[in-house]
Amino acid sequence: VSIAMADLTAIGMYVRYWAPGVPQWLPELIALGLLLCLNMVAVSLFGELEFWFALIKVVAIIAFILVGAYMILTHYTTDIGTASITNLWSHGGFFPTGAKGFILAFQMVTFAFAGIELVGLVAGETENPEKVLPEAINNIPIRIILFYLGSLFVIMAIYPWNSLNPDNSPFVEVFSEIGITIAASLINLVVLSAAASACNSAIYSTGRMLRSLAQEGSAPKKFKKLTTHHVPGNALTFSTIVIFISVILNYVMPSEVFTLVSSIATTCFLFIWSMLVYTHMKYRKSILGKKAHSFKMPLYPFSNYLVFLYMAFVCVVLFLGKDTRIALLLTPVWFLLLLLIYHMKYERKK
Repeated sequence: VSIAMADLTAIGMYVRYWAPGVPQWLPELIALGLLLCLNMVAVSLFGELEFWFALIKVVAIIAFILVGAYMILTHYTTDIGTASITNLWSHGGFFPTGAKGFILAFQMVTFAFAGIELVGLVAGETENPEKVLPEAINNIPIRIILFYLGSLFVIMAIYPWNSLNPDNSPFVEVFSEIGITIAASLINLVVLSAAASACNSAIYSTGRMLRSLAQEGSAPKKFKKLTTHHVPGNALTFSTIVIFISVILNYVMPSEVFTLVSSIATTCFLFIWSMLVYTHMKYRKSILGKKAHSFKMPLYPFSNYLVFLYMAFVCVVLFLGKDTRIALLLTPVWFLLLLLIYHMKYERKK
């Protein structure tokens, strides 16, 4: 839910590139309604949507990297200077303001990977998960190097880091500043579709998780019901109503909401990922001496402990940041509230 809220906020921010006068909450409301309707149609449509969303992103980023590489190789001159690899270190060197900014950036880096666990969630609706899932997981590092590191390298070689506006998409900023306004609009459309894709995935997964809880008896029975299109309609509707809180927050505090929601999302996912790693460790211990799955975690259990160490590090980073500390402190309160509700429910059963 928190991921959907953050991406919904991003949609409102990206739309304002074309229409600065439009309130941030309005495009979010429209996008939320459209995504709910699309998720209500059929499971196959979710896959179709994600295919096109992914294709748009991949084509745009590859085109961006190629154009950027041409500009770097030809030392293309713009109003902000000459595109060159030297821009990576010629404006104060590495860590020009110290290591603090580098350390605090881990919060947003971690947030960028939120939702990656969906690859496991869709296993139940995949025809050949034993073949497809290992391929998908093994391709993730390659895509990170190409799309994340490659695009960042190009951006910083074209555009000096100290000239970028943190409130705008760096992809859009680069093309806008060098005078290619049409390309800037197209890139803005791409990042908008990326946010819509992430929000779409979050709505999809939240609805399925809620239905799964209902099947286990941990949520109201009405969330188990499927529509004629074989989608959990009640669960999707309830999830969307909760996500609607983001629209309200963007009406009340539009300038602060993204940092707050993304920090809460990061904190929640630190807990989720830690539980996944812990569950994996318990699973490996339970099959000790038995034939393990062919797709095993490398360097087990040291890799698990390394993940736990990283999670603890990000928690420290969240505490150090003035804008993110409140999210770190509020999230445990939310977990305690859920735990209290859980115990009250089972005490009533007894």
